[in-house]
Amino acid sequence: MINLASDNVMGASQQVLEALIAANHGAEAAYGSDHHTAEAEEMLAEVFEHEVKVFLVATGTGANALALAALSPPWGAIFCHEESHVADDECGAPEMFTDGAKLIGLPGLNGKFTAERLETAIARYPKGVVKAVQPAAISISQVTESGTLYSLEEIARIAEVARKHDLGLHLDGARFANALVSLGCTPAEMTWKAGIDVVSFGATKNGCLACEAVVFFDPARAEHFPFRRKRSGHTLSKGRLLGAQMSAYLRNNHWLDNARHANAMAKRLVDGLSTLPGVRTPWSTQANEVFAVLPKSTAKSLADAGVRAAPWYELSVSLSPDQKIGSNEVFWRFVTNFETKAEHIDQVIALAKG
Repeated sequence: MINLASDNVMGASQQVLEALIAANHGAEAAYGSDHHTAEAEEMLAEVFEHEVKVFLVATGTGANALALAALSPPWGAIFCHEESHVADDECGAPEMFTDGAKLIGLPGLNGKFTAERLETAIARYPKGVVKAVQPAAISISQVTESGTLYSLEEIARIAEVARKHDLGLHLDGARFANALVSLGCTPAEMTWKAGIDVVSFGATKNGCLACEAVVFFDPARAEHFPFRRKRSGHTLSKGRLLGAQMSAYLRNNHWLDNARHANAMAKRLVDGLSTLPGVRTPWSTQANEVFAVLPKSTAKSLADAGVRAAPWYELSVSLSPDQKIGSNEVFWRFVTNFETKAEHIDQVIALAKG
């Protein structure tokens, strides 16, 4: 079986796994007071070239929901793409962790919304009107749910709107490294220099077993976060097992190497699929996800041969009208990871040729 359904299908990288085994020996202070966690916090400050407050958690859903809870009161409005992960794939966790803040989904092609559409949406919820939820925060995904990227200019324009209305700006970076190497910028340029306030810094999809970081660039916004994390069950007693993963992930640019490989495998796949008759890719492949519309016969051949991909939503608002999925087509997502082999990609392409 060649499993390209998700980058969550792979376990930890060898470097991360060895660090976990090493951290398993001996006694360490509990609840994140260990030297592994301290090292991870220092490394993230170096990565972002900024003073940061770092909180390690076990899942991306926990990172996103807790980050948004730090930015919004229960009566707040959080603006996001209507097909974003926080809106569609976290079972109401952001609403629960914020004690009821309302997610306002914005439409937009290619998994993105524009600053202009955001401005229009904010105007529907005037500040001070008691019957309306109050604008509090904005969340963007980098990489988006369509496998696309916000440019630095697009992030900066959204950040201008956030500052104008005094709203916190959150970046869901579950695939942060994949976006970063694709844009060819620094972590600082993709975050605080562009106007981001807090990042859900993902590591699980790119080499860790279960490790994410919530990174604040303004310590004041993190004042109550230790209590939120504890209350949510994300303060691990053996916190060194998170700290050891994150430190190993960042050491010697391991995280960037993993992402470059995953992105390269995605490019290899999309380049091969794009040459086949009847196959089209409605969204550009900008990181490690390939969204392809396939003839049903091609999809059956792949599935019968043991190739696994994720069926995608055929009525997605991120599709332009001319990209409608036909009755004899299927819409699939392929995701490559840090251990995807080139020969497996070539095998998928050969199988698709028939």
